[in-house]
Amino acid sequence: MPTEPMTGWPTVAFVGLGHMGQPMARRLLGSGVPVRGFDVAAAARDAWAAAGGTAFGSAADAAAGADVVILMLPDSGVVEAVIDSGGFLDAVRPGATVVDMSSSEPERTRTLAERLAARQIRLVDAPVSGGVARAETGELAIMVGGSDADVAPVLGLLELMGRAFRAGPVGAGHAVKALNNLMSATHLLITAEAMLAGERFGIDAEAMLAIVNASSGRSGSTQNKWPNFVLPGTFDSGFALRLMLKDMRIAAGLAASLQSPCGLGERAVQVWAKAAAELSPTADHTEIARWLREAATRTTEIGT
Repeated sequence: MPTEPMTGWPTVAFVGLGHMGQPMARRLLGSGVPVRGFDVAAAARDAWAAAGGTAFGSAADAAAGADVVILMLPDSGVVEAVIDSGGFLDAVRPGATVVDMSSSEPERTRTLAERLAARQIRLVDAPVSGGVARAETGELAIMVGGSDADVAPVLGLLELMGRAFRAGPVGAGHAVKALNNLMSATHLLITAEAMLAGERFGIDAEAMLAIVNASSGRSGSTQNKWPNFVLPGTFDSGFALRLMLKDMRIAAGLAASLQSPCGLGERAVQVWAKAAAELSPTADHTEIARWLREAATRTTEIGT
């Protein structure tokens, strides 16, 4: 069985070596952290091994003997499937910490924390924002939920991948991530609507962006997504439209469960759901702008 060199860092099992997980795990590896990697995709495992990492054949094998198990997976369903699969829980030692960096559902995260606590395993939720580019540079925003005692031992690892922000108790990180993405998706949609109206009035898109970015309408959409992915027509931010929609639904559902108003958010979910139904299953989330333009040529009532 592969072994890791002795270092001052805890041994980490990293489960989920996809678009985001691969560069995040590489940040740890490059800092001298012993990382035991696993992904269901053989190509991802091969890429990890080619980068100098140690690849294992299952999540349980990777987790065996690790001090910290990081999960970077699509959603709560996949997280729970990994937790319940092939001896995984038996492989995670009592006293270890599971760090769920996936975009999971806050209430399911709290339930999972209770399950793990019964086995003397800590759970910290630490979802991220920033996309593939910031994962590669170690500049992710990391939203951390958990008790001070549970977070403290893993904080140094998290800060190798980005800037860690304490959100509150366990589940709070996942709540903030979903709410953040609801905000992000909503202002990307309104930016697309405003930019289309400006274009139809005869305003140059780059000129309009320059003005907005010097004014109060600026946002991550106008400062990053439009100039880098929409105007060039590449639509390759690395974050899928359906994953954005999933996070939006988590946020709207959370608001509903708390009886908190979310009328605009719910309307945005409806429009994004329509786009998801009409675009490719693999569409990048920035393609909402292209979809809106094309849909506007067919109807004046988007979302009906």
